[in-house]
Amino acid sequence: MASHTHLPVEEPETPERHKAAKRSTLVSVAVNIVLSTVQLIVGFFAGSQGLIADGIHTLSDLVADFVVIFANTQSKKAADDDHQYGHLRYENAASLVLGILLLVVGAGMLWSGAGKIQNPESIPKVHIVALWVALFALVAKEGLFRYMMVVAQRIRSSMLIANAWHARSDAASSLVVSIGIIGNLMGYPMFDPIAAMVVGVAVGRMGWKFAWDALHDLMDRAVSPEEYEAIRTTLLNTDGVLGLHDMRTRKVGDLIIVDVHLELDGSLSVVEGHKIATDASNRVMRLHPVLNVMTHVDPVINGVVVNEELG
Repeated sequence: MASHTHLPVEEPETPERHKAAKRSTLVSVAVNIVLSTVQLIVGFFAGSQGLIADGIHTLSDLVADFVVIFANTQSKKAADDDHQYGHLRYENAASLVLGILLLVVGAGMLWSGAGKIQNPESIPKVHIVALWVALFALVAKEGLFRYMMVVAQRIRSSMLIANAWHARSDAASSLVVSIGIIGNLMGYPMFDPIAAMVVGVAVGRMGWKFAWDALHDLMDRAVSPEEYEAIRTTLLNTDGVLGLHDMRTRKVGDLIIVDVHLELDGSLSVVEGHKIATDASNRVMRLHPVLNVMTHVDPVINGVVVNEELG
């Protein structure tokens, strides 16, 4: 019985992938710096607590962006003696941090909204300029979300998808702030805290989802049933592979590690069996986002798979 570890024919983590991730994140940093500065300054002078809170929320995106930049830099490091499969799980860790950040921001919005409801007299009359800034922020953040999501889906980065949805949560926050300011201007100051609490729940739920998914990926979660079946089909369609069993998968960053027992004709030589196993592994790594394939060859003699149990 022979086991083989096959490294990719082409490295999935290309320099172009990291450049695209870094470029989109730097765009996010620039947008968030401008928006947070304008929101905080205008919010202060216009007397809008909602706009100030939204500016603080935008600042949380800057923290998220720097986490992404750090993880993107670390994850592209080559394998070494201590990390023989590379450093791709920095991306999973970054997604976990982003999820926790969203949870904290959501809880903060709930806390702030509850405080305003208990003390409605603390809600000041705002200037209409705050509404225009809130609407501008809404358009800018929605545009940023769409741009980042296109890049994230093109390079298949769950970390960037998480960061894009963080931008969408900010767009929702700006929408609610806009509604709250309109309500304030119409003489209904309670609109602001109630709407902020609704957004706080949505942001918190999103953060929980990202944190929970990232935690499972860090604990060697398998791929989806659809992706599992696609990899299995690719292996079975390789010439010389009669069957397979005990196939297992686990996520490493946005890539996959596969362990599988391949069933080959027992009359083949070791060289011939090795070639088939290598071909099967190379096909999987060429057609799927797979980092590494470990194959174990089990011979088939007279239609029976000979393995350790059967001797």
